[in-house]
Amino acid sequence: MTKRQILVTSALPYANGAIHLGHMVEHIQTDVWVRFQKMRGHECYYVCADDTHGTPIMLAAEKQGITPEQLIERVNTEHLADFSGFHIGYDNYYSTNSPENKAFSEQVYLALKANDKIASRTIEQLFDPEKNMFLPDRFVKGECPKCGAADQYGDNCEKCGATYSPTELKNPYSAVSGAKPVLKTSEHYFFRLGECTDFLKDWTGGSSLRGDGGSQAHLQAESLNKMNEWIEGGLQDWDISRDAPYFGFEIPGAPGKYFYVWLDAPIGYMASFKNLCDRTGIDFDAWFKPDSKTEMYHFIGKDILYFHALFWPAMLKYAGYRAPSGVFAHGFLTVDGHKMSKSRGTFITAKSYLDCGLNPEWMRYYIAGKLNGRIEDIDLNLNDFVARVNSDVVGKFVNIASRAAGFISKRFGGQLAAKLEDETRLLGNIAGEAENIAAAYEAREYAKALREVMAIADIVNGYVDANKPWELAKQEGQDARLHEVCSVLINAFRLLTIYLKPVLPKLAEGVEAFLDVAPLQWADADQLLLGHTIKPYQHLMQRIDPLLVEKLIEANKQSMETQAPAAAANYEPLADTIKIDDFAKLDLRVGKVLACNFVDGSDKLLQFTVDLGFEQRNIFSGIRSAYQQPEALVGRKVIVVANLAERKMRFGVSQGMIVCASGPEDNSGLFLLDADDGAEPGMRIG
Repeated sequence: MTKRQILVTSALPYANGAIHLGHMVEHIQTDVWVRFQKMRGHECYYVCADDTHGTPIMLAAEKQGITPEQLIERVNTEHLADFSGFHIGYDNYYSTNSPENKAFSEQVYLALKANDKIASRTIEQLFDPEKNMFLPDRFVKGECPKCGAADQYGDNCEKCGATYSPTELKNPYSAVSGAKPVLKTSEHYFFRLGECTDFLKDWTGGSSLRGDGGSQAHLQAESLNKMNEWIEGGLQDWDISRDAPYFGFEIPGAPGKYFYVWLDAPIGYMASFKNLCDRTGIDFDAWFKPDSKTEMYHFIGKDILYFHALFWPAMLKYAGYRAPSGVFAHGFLTVDGHKMSKSRGTFITAKSYLDCGLNPEWMRYYIAGKLNGRIEDIDLNLNDFVARVNSDVVGKFVNIASRAAGFISKRFGGQLAAKLEDETRLLGNIAGEAENIAAAYEAREYAKALREVMAIADIVNGYVDANKPWELAKQEGQDARLHEVCSVLINAFRLLTIYLKPVLPKLAEGVEAFLDVAPLQWADADQLLLGHTIKPYQHLMQRIDPLLVEKLIEANKQSMETQAPAAAANYEPLADTIKIDDFAKLDLRVGKVLACNFVDGSDKLLQFTVDLGFEQRNIFSGIRSAYQQPEALVGRKVIVVANLAERKMRFGVSQGMIVCASGPEDNSGLFLLDADDGAEPGMRIG
C-alpha cells in the first residue's frame, strides 16, 4: 500500500463557551477518520485550535472583569480537557491568538493585496456612542421593518424570517449598552471574491488525487449544489476588516483596523500545523506549497460551508498556497427529535457528561453509528442510546471475549492453540471483510462500517451458541476441541477489535493489554494469534445504567423559575377590531406539505414545498427553532395565506405564508396549525 501524507482539521470552537455534544459530533467524526488513517500506516496529522478573536470575546472578557487573553487561556484549558476526555487525539490543539497565526494572517493579506485582490471603500455602519464602537449586525436590535416584531437582531427577524440590513431596523438600540446607535462612516477593506469566480467554479466542481492513486471530490454533492447556486448568483466582495475596539490582529498599514475573525480563523489551521512542524521537524512548506502532493481535509458543520468552500480556497490560491483536497460537511445534532434545550436538559455539555460518570466511548460509538458521508442531521435518542450501546458493544462484542477467555486461562494456562482448523472458515471470512470495512471508514460511512462489524459479531455469537464451550468443558476427551473453539473466539474478538478501534480506542487498548500484543494496526487482520499466551480476562466495559442518563439530563437542566409566567395568563392583547370585509381580503387555504428542508446559510428558516391543489408553492418560514426534523412535517395539512404578495429573499422567492401560533415571549414556542381530517389541499378557510 502506498503511504499517504494527510493533514486533517476540525472546525475551530469559539472561545466563549463550553464544548457540548453538538461540537463533539464533528470532533468524533474527525477523530475516527484520523485514527483509521493512522492504523492504515499513513502519515496523518490532526490539528485544531480555539477560535479566539472578535467582538463577543472582547465583551465577554469585559463582563467578567478580565482581559481577553485571560479569558481565552482559561477556555483553551477547558476545551482541551473536554476533548481529551472524549479521547479526541489531536496532534496539536492550539489558539488563533498565536504568533504563528499573526504572521500567516499578515502574509496572506499582503499577498492578496499584491495580487490586487484587496479593495478599500467607505461604508456606513451603526455606531454605539456610549461604548464608542461600531456595532456588528448581531449587536444591534430593534423592531423588524417587515412585521414590526420587537427585539430582533440587525440581520434577520426570528418571527417572520425576513432579512435586512441593520440600518433598516425601526427604533434600533445597541445590545451592548442600550444606547441609540448613530450612523458613521468608516473605511473598510474587502477581498475581491467575485474576481475569483472562475477559479472557484473549477475548484468546487473538481477533485484531487490521493496519495494512493484514488480520487477525492473537493465537495460532497449537496455542498457542490449549494456552491453552484451561490456562484451563479454572483459572488460579492467580502469585508475582511473591523474597526477598533476589537480583539484580534491589526491590519498592516491600517492603524485602528483589524482582521475580521473569519479571515484569521481558517488561517489558524496553518498556524496550528506550523507550530507542530516547528516542534517535531516536519517540513511545513512541503505540505502547503501550491504543487504539494500531500492531502488536506477539513471537517466542518454545514453552517460554515460558505467560508470553507469559497473564501478559504480562494484566499489560499491567491496567497500562493495549496487549496484543500476536500471539505467534508456534516449536519446538526438534535436530542430526542428536538433542538438541544437548556430547559429540557438536552443541551448537554461534554464536561457534564464526563462528570456524571458516563463512559465517553458509549457516546463515540452511538454518534459514529449515526454518521455517513452525506450532510444529514443526526438525532441522539437517549433511550436508543442506552439500548444500542448495551446491545452492540457489551452484549455482542465484549461478551465474545468473556465467554472464551476463562477457559483459555483455567484449562490451558492462558495459551492459545498453536494450530486452528477453522473448519467453518469463520476467521478467514472475518479477515476477508477488512477491505470492505476500510472502504466504509475511508468514505466516512461509519454507520455502514459498524453495521458490518455487528453483523460479524452476530455470526461469531452464533458460533458460540453452536459449539457451546461450556458444554465441551464438561465432556471428557473434548479438551482439544474446547481449546480450538475458544482460540477461534479470541481470534475473532481480536479481528473485531481491529475494526472497532477507530471508534473505541480506549476499549481497544484494554483488549491489547488483555491479549498482550502491540497496538493493533489494520494490516494485523491478515494474521492470527497462534500459540500465544494471553493475560487473565478483565471486564472491559460496563452496560449503561439508565439512571446515569437521567442524572445527566437533570445536571443540564437550567432552572426556568425566573422565566415562569405570572399567575395571570400572559396573552398578547387583541388587535384592533376589523370588519368582515377586511377579513374577506385574506385567502386562507389548506396546503399539504410535499417537502420541507433546512435552508443552508440560515439558522431560522425552513423551506416548504406546499400543494394547494391547483398549484404548488415555495414558502420560507422562520420556524426552524421549533422543528428540528423538517422531514417529519411532510404530509401535514397546514394553513397557508395564499394571496400574500411574493417576497424575494436572499434564499429565493417565498410565495405565501404558513400560519403558526405563538405566545408573546421568545420562549413560548411556535406551533403549526393543521386542518382536520377530510380537508383537502386547496380548500378555502373562512
